[in-house]
Amino acid sequence: MKYTVYLSVIIALWFNYAPGMFSGKADEPAKEENITDTEHMDQKRLRHVVLIKFKENTSEEDIAEVEDAFSALPDKIPEIRDYEWGINNSPEGLNKGFTHCFLVTFASEEDRAVYLPHPDHKAFVEVLEPHLADVLVVDYWTGN
Repeated sequence: MKYTVYLSVIIALWFNYAPGMFSGKADEPAKEENITDTEHMDQKRLRHVVLIKFKENTSEEDIAEVEDAFSALPDKIPEIRDYEWGINNSPEGLNKGFTHCFLVTFASEEDRAVYLPHPDHKAFVEVLEPHLADVLVVDYWTGN
């Protein structure tokens, strides 16, 4: 009987704590600490998506220079709320030669209006233009 009770306690503890151990959730903060993140997710944001197709003769060094120049903009233009970029890796083959995606986030259209003619943005465009085969820009609002 003592063995059965002991085994039951171990099994109950296992079912309460083991799932988090294997899912990577054991180290996550309590849900109360994530309220700010959830509230932030509900805020509207203006996304500025830039897809770039480089000229065929563009070197890896030139592409790296463009990546670095674009990535430097958030430190130079305070209206940029968030920034990320990546290189296409879709297996669908529908990118039509566009290889790079840059995503710039603004809090308002006014912030975007400051960004577009900003001298640092214009300097970036000057770095990009000699290597640019095509560009596609889409802006949209997220959130509720």
